[in-house]
Amino acid sequence: MVFIQDPIAQSLPRLYVLTLDDDGSPKDKSYIRIPLFKGEVILRFVLEPGTLAAGGHPRLITNYPIKGQFERHKFHPVQFTTHPHLLHAYCDIKIDIPGAYQYQVEYRCEGQNKASQAGYVIAEPRISLPQKEKKESLLPLDGLVVLSVVPKWMGPITEWANLLETVDYSGYNMIHFVPLQKRGVSNSPYSISDQLAFDDDVFDAKDQKKSNKERLAIVKKAIGDIYSKHGILSLSDVVWNHTSNSTDFLLHHPEAGYNLHNSPHLVPAYELDTALIELSGQLEQLGLPVDIRSEQDADVIIDYIRENTFKQLKLYEYKVIDVAKQADVIRKALKDRSEQSSHPTVYHDVYNMDIKKRIALFGQDVIVNGHLGTRFHKTVHVSAALSFLLAFNKIKSLDEVSDDQVNGLVESFKNLLNDYNLPLYEEYDEECKVALENIKGRLLFTRLAENGPKLGRISKNNPLIESYFTRLEDLKEKHPKGSMMLANNGWIWNADPLKDFAGPDSSAYLRREVIVWGDCVKLRYGQSPKDNPWLWQHMREYTEQVASMFHGIRIDNCHSTPIHVAEHLLDAARRVRPDLYVLAELFTGSAERDNDFVSRLGIHALIREAMQAWDTHELSRLAHRHGGKPVGSMDEDMIWKVVPYECDEKKKVLSIPITSGSMPRALFMDCTHDNETPFQKRTAEDALPNAAIVAFSDCAIGSVKGYDEIYPRLLDIVNEKRRYNPNPKHETGIIEAKRKLNLLHQKMCLEGYHEVHVHQENDFLLVHRQHPGSQNGYLLISRTAFPGQGTGHSPIRLRRSTVDFEFAYSLKVDSKTLPEKEDFLQGFPAHLEKLEPPQVVQNEDEKGPFAEIILSDRFTPGSICVVRTSIGDKYAEIHELVTKMDDDVFKNMNLTDCNVVLYRCSSEEIAATSGDSVYVVPNYGELVYAGLQGFMSVLKPIMANNDLGHPLCDNLRAGLWAVDYIIHRLRVHLKHYPNLASLINWFESRATLLHSLPDFLVPKYFALTVQTAYDKIYAHALSLMSPLVQQGDKFIKQLAMTSVQLYGIVPNAGLSPTESTASLAAGLPHFTVQHMRVWGRDVFISLRGLLIVTGQYEAAKDHIISFAGSLRHGLIPNLLDSVRYPRYNSRDSVWFFLQAVQDYYRLAPDGKSILQAKVPRRFPKDDQFVEVEEGYKYSVTVAELVQEIMERHARGIHFREHNAGPSIDSQMTDEGFNIDIEVDWSSGVLVGGNVWNCGTWMDKMGESPKAGNKGHPGTPRDGAPVEITGLLKSTLRWINELVARKEFKWTGIDHIGQENKTITYKHWNDLLQKNFERVYYVPLDASKDSNYDLITKIVNRRGIYKDVYKATHAYTEYQFRPNFAIAMAVAPELFDKEHAKEAIRLAKNVLVGPLGMRTLDPADQQYRPYYNNSEDSEDFQTAKGRNYHQGPEWLWPLGYFLRAATYFDAISQQDIARIMRQHRKYIEENVWCGLPELTNKDGAFCGDSCTTQAWSAATLLDLLHDLIEGI
Repeated sequence: MVFIQDPIAQSLPRLYVLTLDDDGSPKDKSYIRIPLFKGEVILRFVLEPGTLAAGGHPRLITNYPIKGQFERHKFHPVQFTTHPHLLHAYCDIKIDIPGAYQYQVEYRCEGQNKASQAGYVIAEPRISLPQKEKKESLLPLDGLVVLSVVPKWMGPITEWANLLETVDYSGYNMIHFVPLQKRGVSNSPYSISDQLAFDDDVFDAKDQKKSNKERLAIVKKAIGDIYSKHGILSLSDVVWNHTSNSTDFLLHHPEAGYNLHNSPHLVPAYELDTALIELSGQLEQLGLPVDIRSEQDADVIIDYIRENTFKQLKLYEYKVIDVAKQADVIRKALKDRSEQSSHPTVYHDVYNMDIKKRIALFGQDVIVNGHLGTRFHKTVHVSAALSFLLAFNKIKSLDEVSDDQVNGLVESFKNLLNDYNLPLYEEYDEECKVALENIKGRLLFTRLAENGPKLGRISKNNPLIESYFTRLEDLKEKHPKGSMMLANNGWIWNADPLKDFAGPDSSAYLRREVIVWGDCVKLRYGQSPKDNPWLWQHMREYTEQVASMFHGIRIDNCHSTPIHVAEHLLDAARRVRPDLYVLAELFTGSAERDNDFVSRLGIHALIREAMQAWDTHELSRLAHRHGGKPVGSMDEDMIWKVVPYECDEKKKVLSIPITSGSMPRALFMDCTHDNETPFQKRTAEDALPNAAIVAFSDCAIGSVKGYDEIYPRLLDIVNEKRRYNPNPKHETGIIEAKRKLNLLHQKMCLEGYHEVHVHQENDFLLVHRQHPGSQNGYLLISRTAFPGQGTGHSPIRLRRSTVDFEFAYSLKVDSKTLPEKEDFLQGFPAHLEKLEPPQVVQNEDEKGPFAEIILSDRFTPGSICVVRTSIGDKYAEIHELVTKMDDDVFKNMNLTDCNVVLYRCSSEEIAATSGDSVYVVPNYGELVYAGLQGFMSVLKPIMANNDLGHPLCDNLRAGLWAVDYIIHRLRVHLKHYPNLASLINWFESRATLLHSLPDFLVPKYFALTVQTAYDKIYAHALSLMSPLVQQGDKFIKQLAMTSVQLYGIVPNAGLSPTESTASLAAGLPHFTVQHMRVWGRDVFISLRGLLIVTGQYEAAKDHIISFAGSLRHGLIPNLLDSVRYPRYNSRDSVWFFLQAVQDYYRLAPDGKSILQAKVPRRFPKDDQFVEVEEGYKYSVTVAELVQEIMERHARGIHFREHNAGPSIDSQMTDEGFNIDIEVDWSSGVLVGGNVWNCGTWMDKMGESPKAGNKGHPGTPRDGAPVEITGLLKSTLRWINELVARKEFKWTGIDHIGQENKTITYKHWNDLLQKNFERVYYVPLDASKDSNYDLITKIVNRRGIYKDVYKATHAYTEYQFRPNFAIAMAVAPELFDKEHAKEAIRLAKNVLVGPLGMRTLDPADQQYRPYYNNSEDSEDFQTAKGRNYHQGPEWLWPLGYFLRAATYFDAISQQDIARIMRQHRKYIEENVWCGLPELTNKDGAFCGDSCTTQAWSAATLLDLLHDLIEGI
C-alpha cells in the first residue's frame, strides 16, 4: 500500500500495468488514458501465464515512437520478457511523448502468425501555466476553466484588453475562441471562407490593410500575450467537415466537395432539390399556400409534391433498368445467335433458386452499371444474360433455341428484369415516402415551430426547403460538367457517424434526411491524400496554423468528421505542438462509439452541459457523474504500491494497475455558446447555483461569455451584430461569485480534492469535495431555481467536523426586460446579494459529535453557500498508523497462528470456541472465513471498484461491529495462541482511531486497517515457507497459502487421540471437524504439494508418524478420527502414504532420517481393536512399518471391518465390510475389493432406497486399480534403491502363500515391469490384441490404459478414466513411451475439462456429469449423488496428469500453462481463495463441492515444483 498523498511516492516513476487478454487483446481496456507528469512514466503490458499470446513468442508492435518521430503507420516491435517455466511475459515502454497510440500483440499459434485486436493508449499532454515567479507549473487537465467567446463580438484585437482583464479576474485559465478565420457570406464563424486567413473584424482599420502574413503574426502575438500576461491558455476550433459556400477555392477546386461529377449518385437528389426550389416560386399561381399557418397548409403542399413533382421527376429511372430496351438487345442476340460464348451450364440450377437469391445472382452477374448520374444507366452483359436466361428455361445451349422460341424467351427475360426491378421500385417508393415526411417536418419547423427560425412566406428566394446544394458558376468552363453543383453539409438524427452520408452507399440527400446548413459545402476527402491531394494539403496547413498559435483545439462536429481524416490532421497538429489539448463536440449516440473516436483521435475531453438537466435530480446525476470519485474511495490507497522495478532493482516505482478501460474526460459547461440560457430553460436566478455545481465537479469546466452577465437568450451567432460591452464591470451579474468558484475549482484540482459526495433533496443540491488524504474539504450548498419544484431539506450535519465559512451569495435579477435598443450585448439587470454565514451548531448524538449547518431565510432559490470543512489534523497520522505494522507484532507467529488470524470457516470456528461463528453482514450474508481473509474477500472488489454502496460498507458506517468482532475473536483464541497478543493490541489501538472517524470514512479506514494486518501476516506466512514459494509468482503463493487455510488446530479433530494437534483438513467447508476432517488418502495425496514443497517438513512428518502409528491389517485408515475409531476401508490410502514417505525421504532436508523415526503403535500386533487407553504399547521404526505393509500385502489381507454394520456405515451391505487384498503373482499386481465396497478414491456408495441404489457403490473398482499398481511399482523401485544403498535391511518377503515361498523386491519389481503393458494397455491396432490381456469384444476405446485389471464386471476395466495418469506420474518406467503419449493426448481431448478431469469418458453409457447429492430421484445412476465419480470433473488428478504429460513430453509447457490459466483465474476470484474439489460438466459450478480442497491445490504445486526444479 501507498499513501497516495505522500510526496515521495508521488514523485516516483509511475509504472502503469496493463494486463492483456488471452490473445493479447485489451478486451474491455481497449482505450486507456495515461496522464504524463514531470517524472518518468512507464507502461507495462502483461501477458499472464497460459495465455495463447504468452506462449507464442510474443512481441508488441506499437506506433509509439520508440525511435525517431511519430508516424501513424510506422510500428515498432518490442520483445516481451518471458518467464521460462511459468510462461508469463511482460514488456515496458517509457511514455514521454503525448499523443494517441495504437498497439497489438503478435505471436505464433498452431504454426501460424496471429495478431491481437488493437488497443489504444492516450498519453495526455502536460499543460503548463506561467507563475509569478516565472516558473511554469503543470495544471491537471481537470483543472481547466474554459470560457467560450465569439471573436466577432469582441471587436479588433487592439480593443480586447478590458475584456481579457475581466476574463482573468473571473478566474478562467483558458479561452475558447470560436473560429477567428475569415467568414463566408452567411457571417457564421463556422462557415469559413478562407481557412488560412483571419477575418477583417479581428483587426483595426490600420491592420486590416496589412498582408496576411503580418495579420497572422498579430494574432499569434495576441494569443502569446494572453498566456504570458494573464496566465490564460487559448483554444480555438478546427472546422474540417465543411467550408463556406462562398469559399474562393471551390471555384478552382470543386473536387474538394461532393459534386455531380465526382458523386453522380447525388444527381437524383439534386433534381429533386431543384424542383422543390422551382415549385417554391410557383406556389401562388398553382393555388397552393405560400404562408404556412397550420399543418393543413403544409399537407396541401406535400400532397402536390407527391402527386405531381415526384411523378414528373420519375427519379426511379436512376435506379431501374429499361426493360423494353434491354429485352430488344436480348431478342436480337437470340435471333442472330451472335453470342456463342454463353454457357448456360454455369447456372444449371437457377430455376430452382429462391427468388431473392436468383435476383441477387442476376444482379451480380447480368446487370452492368453505367454512369450513376444517367437515367436508365443499367444495361445487361449479353453473354451472361443469355446464359442465365437459357439455364432458367432449362435450355442447354443457344444452338437449341429455335426461332419459334425467341418471343417466349424474350418474355421470360422481361420477367427476370421485372423481378430485378421490383425491389428497386419498392426501395424508391420508400425513399419518396421518407422524403415527403422529412420535407413536411422541416417545413413545419422552419415556419411554425416556436423554437424554429420562422422563415415566413415561401418564394423562390425563400424556398419551402433549405437547399441541399450550392450552385456555383464555372464561367470559364474549366471543370467537367456538374462540378459546380456541390452538396451542402449538415447532420442526421441518430446516424452512424462512421458512415459517409454523402457517399454512394447513402440515399440521405434523396430521402431529405440531412438537416442541412445551407451556407456550408461538405468536403470530400476520400480515403487518403491521394484521393484529393489539394484538399488534404490545404486543411493540413490550416490545422498546423491553428496548432501553432493555440494551446488547444476544439474539433467542431467531430462525429461527422471522417475518422481517418481527423487522425491525419491531428497528427499534423501534434507535430507542431506535442502538448496540444484536444476537445471535441461529439454526439455519436453511444458511449461505445464515443470511445472509438476518443481512443483513435486522442481526444482529451468531450463537451457536456449542465443546462441539459431538466430538474434538480437530473442535475445531481450530472454532478455525480462528473464530480469525481466517491468520498472514502479505496482504489489508489489500497491497490497502488511502491515496488522495486524489475529492470533496475535499485529503482523504486509507483505501480498502478489498470483495472478497467478509461472513460473520456468531460469539459462540463454550465452553458455552451450554441444552447439556450438559464432564463430560457429554467429561470435567470438558476445561473448561480448551476454554475456553482459545475465548478464543484472534478473535471475541466467551462462557460460561455454572457452567462456570467445573465444574458437573457441564446445569441444568434450568424445574425447578431452587437459586440460585447467593451467596458465590463466586475459587479455585473455573477462575476464576483464566478471568480471565487473558478479559483476554488483550480485550487481543489491542484491540491488533490478528488473525492466527492453529492446529495440532492428537492431544490437543494449539496456537493462536498474532499481531499483523500487530509479529508479536508469544501462543501457547496446550493438551492436551484428550476420552476415549479418542491423545496425543503433534512438537517445538514457533518460528522466529527469543523466548519469555516468561505462565501455565500444569492442572485437577484432586478428586471427581466432590456431596453429595446442597446449598442452592446447586455444581460438582465442583476446583482449578487452577499449572504451572512450560516449558523453552525455543534451537537452530539448516539453516533458521536456533529456540526449542523442552519441556513437563513434569505437562502432563497438561486443561492449558494460554500464552507470549508475539516476533521482535524489527525488524518495523516491515522493513515500512517492504520497502514503501519511493526514486525514485532507478528514475528513470533507460526503457521497455525496464521491459520487462526487469516482463515477458519464457520464449523472450525464454532468447534474452536464456545460457539462463535463467522461475521454476518446484513443484506449480504455470512463471510466465508472468521479470519481476516473473510473480510478481504469481500473488500477486494469493493476496493477495486470503489463500491461504497456495498452492504459491508453500509454495515461499517452504521457501527464498528466488525472491528469489535475481530478483536473479540482474537481474544477468545489468545488462550491457545499466545502469539496473538501483540496483534490484539495493534487492533485495539487502531479501533480507537476508527471510532474517532466520521461514519462516511469508516469503510475506507477499516479496509486499510484490515488490509495492513492481512498483508503483513500473509507475507509472514509465506516467509515461513520454502524458497520456491517465496520466490514464486502470485499463483504459487496462492496455492501455498491453501496449506495455511487447511492446516490448523481444531479441538475435536487432529492427529492424536489424547492431545489437540494441528492437522490437515481435506477441504472446506465440508471436511473440517471431528472424524470428517482428516482423511488418509487426502492427506497423503496432498502431503507432497501442501507440506513438503512448501517447506512445512515438521507438519508433514507429524502426519506420517500419526498415520503410521494407526497401521492395522497392513492398511492405514481412510478416516483417522484422531486415531480413536479409525476406519480401514480403503485399499489405496496406504500406497499414497508410502509415496508420501518416499517424497519426504527425497525432498525434506532430513529426509533419510524418516526411515529411523519412531512410530508408537495404536493397535497391538494381532490387529485387534483396543480402546486408546490400551493402545500405544510398543513402537517401531518407519522402515519396519514399510516392511510390515509390504509383507501384509504380499501374504494377502483378509478381514472384516471392526464393528461392521450400520453403526459405522448405514449405507453399505453386509458383504461390503469384507476387505480382501491379494497379489496376482502372474503379473505382480494387487487385486482386491468386491462389487459391494469401494476401496479407492472413487468411493461413493449408493444411498437411495427410492432409486434402489442403496448399498450399490457408484464405482467399486474391484480388481487391480491402475493407480495402486503404479504406486506399488514406485514403492518397489524405491525399496530396491534403498537396499542397494544398504539403507533398508530387507531384500524381500518370505512365507508367502501355501508354498511358503520367498519373493525378493527385485523380482516383484521386475514382474510388474514385465507385465504392466500386457495387462493394462489397450492397443490402437486391434490386430495386436493377442499381445495383451483383454477381451476385444468389449473394448470401446483404444489407445488407452485400463482403469482396473481383473474386475468382477469386465466392462469396468475398459472405462476411460484419469487414474492411469497417477501411475504414470509416480512410475513412468512402467509405460511404453509412445503408448503413454497417445493415451495422454487422448485424455487431453477427452477427459481434461476447464478446471478438472472428467472422471469418466463422455462416450461411456454411464457418463453422468452433474453431481447433486441431495437429489433423491428414481434414477439409479444419479440418485443421492451416486454418480460422484461418473463424469463430474475432479481437480486433483489433473496435477498428476500434467506431471505425466511433462515427463513423456506429450504436452508442451505452454499448453500446460494454458490449462492452468483457468486455475489462476479461479483462485484469484474465489472468495475462499482456493481451488474446488470438483465441478460439474465443462467446469460448471457444483454446489455440493468443497470450495477449497487440499489435494486440488497440492497436485498443482507438485507440478509447478517439478517444472521449476526440473524434476
